[in-house]
Amino acid sequence: MRIHDWQKSSYCAQASNCLYVAAPAPHTIALRESDEPDVILTTTPATLGTFIRAAKAGAFDGLAQDR
Repeated sequence: MRIHDWQKSSYCAQASNCLYVAAPAPHTIALRESDEPDVILTTTPATLGTFIRAAKAGAFDGLAQDR
């Protein structure tokens, strides 16, 4: 994936870990973090949309407390 295909999250602060997103192929979304750029998670737009809606609804709020 070419470097200019990645877009940085608008929520990223100057010196913090950032989330990058790219669409390398039709029906494919790629995600990576700035602290480990070689680790790339791929998914579909539909699956990512479902995840984002669930996160906004609080479906994962208890996960950090379960550790």
